[in-house]
Amino acid sequence: MKAVIQRVNESSVSIDNKEVAKIGKGFLILLGISKDDNYEKADYLIKKIYNLRVFSDENDKMNLSIQDINGEILIVSQFTLYADCKKGNRPSFINAAPPENAIKIYKYFIDECKKNNLNVQTGEFGANMKVQLINDGPVTIILEN
Repeated sequence: MKAVIQRVNESSVSIDNKEVAKIGKGFLILLGISKDDNYEKADYLIKKIYNLRVFSDENDKMNLSIQDINGEILIVSQFTLYADCKKGNRPSFINAAPPENAIKIYKYFIDECKKNNLNVQTGEFGANMKVQLINDGPVTIILEN
């Protein structure tokens, strides 16, 4: 499982020119699910994300978590995080989970994130989405397990 976490001032997702999700200060999470991923790996990643201290404290040091600032989260499924470009110029996605498996873990990830009492918004699994963001910093963290 891979997560590209971007600290944002705001972020939104649109499908067919219609905004379907929008957040303020918090995290935009691009989530990639591999064929080897499971709920245990999702739990580990969620715990790590919720405890990442990447928001500024009163001394302008990255010392606060998303929970500390009561931030918001936008989760977008992105199988292309598992692109394999070693051979040729066309990426292979053989390591990405098949959609019927990935959607189960994606939904589980969302449901577990919502249990932490923060505003959690999502894109739409499998849709062609337009993602907008104002990256804060910029701060971008890549987590993988």
